[in-house]
Amino acid sequence: MKKILLYPLALLALLASCTTGKYHVEGEITNAKDSTLYFENISLEGPVVMDSVKLAEDGKFHFTADAQKAPEFYRLRIADQIINLSADSTETVTVKATYPDMAWKYDVSGSENCKKIQELAYLQIALQNQCISIDRNPNLSARVAGDSIDKVIEAYKSNIKHNYITKEPMKAYAYFALFQAIGNRLIFNPRENRDDIKMFAAVATSWDTYYPEAERGKNLHNIAIEGMKTMRIVDNANRPMEVDPSKVVETNMIDLALLDNKGAVRKLSSLKGNVILLDFHAFSMKGSTERIMELRQLYNKYHAQGLEIYQVGVDGNAHFWKTSVAALPWVCVYDEKGVAAGSYNVHNIPTYFLLDRNGTPVKRDIQVKDIHAEIQALLKGSAQ
Repeated sequence: MKKILLYPLALLALLASCTTGKYHVEGEITNAKDSTLYFENISLEGPVVMDSVKLAEDGKFHFTADAQKAPEFYRLRIADQIINLSADSTETVTVKATYPDMAWKYDVSGSENCKKIQELAYLQIALQNQCISIDRNPNLSARVAGDSIDKVIEAYKSNIKHNYITKEPMKAYAYFALFQAIGNRLIFNPRENRDDIKMFAAVATSWDTYYPEAERGKNLHNIAIEGMKTMRIVDNANRPMEVDPSKVVETNMIDLALLDNKGAVRKLSSLKGNVILLDFHAFSMKGSTERIMELRQLYNKYHAQGLEIYQVGVDGNAHFWKTSVAALPWVCVYDEKGVAAGSYNVHNIPTYFLLDRNGTPVKRDIQVKDIHAEIQALLKGSAQ
């Protein structure tokens, strides 16, 4: 009878030992007495604090997390100083560093992936410093500096592709490499570059094999798919199309009726009586932030006088588009299939048209030398 009672208990103990494996991070960060060291999980939704400790004189720390079936990502952080780590099952990772230089001067052992992530972090810091140096060079024009930065980043990408991503795409460090950035600029941007989409797809396919149920692998597939959608939309927008006569209302306005970020149908013709800047834009493309700032300046200066902006988003990811336009004061609509861009025979994204108060297209961006002068002239006109 005792054996019957003990057997389930022994089985439960065995099961518990199999499901409570731990990932350990330990070490010391000196010169950081009384500083708070955070242990954070880099989830798909962003950083999540798992634990923290107020460091003593010796700077010693020890954190644990439940072991996962697929690689997971964590970081150690004091203020804005960060050390990125990955976790593969129940390994123990040891980190030694000195504050406040811990982000670029640390030792890590116990994990091949963490060593590779350290290499990537150091390379990224060097790239960022190089880009800053070019940008601040007073002997270079803005255009030359921009071209030089692009070339430096392309060279960096080539190195990362061959030595960190395609070499072992199933590794945690290959996944980590995909999401490096310089400021707000993604180094690998699947919404803008077909080759970058291939990198995401390669790692996703490899993770399917090694970690078939991993959410991160599924996320990589989604990113690659959305990237391909964006490329198709841009291609459609750049393809010449004939204007559908049924869409021309009154004068020469080609009307559009698209959903805004709140799900309401917004017609271009509803803005008639105002000067309209009809803008076609992809928030995922390079230079988006600067362009939006320029539009804000125009809107703030001329809206009270009768300027309206009707902005058509062509991003492949609707959620990303909604997030990007949430705080914008003008009309923002979404062109999921690129049909609106085709109606206006758009060949390049981004681009814009100026419509007079009658809704007649007057000029497009390539014809405009001084946007302020053009808007001011149209504002002086009157609707007929």
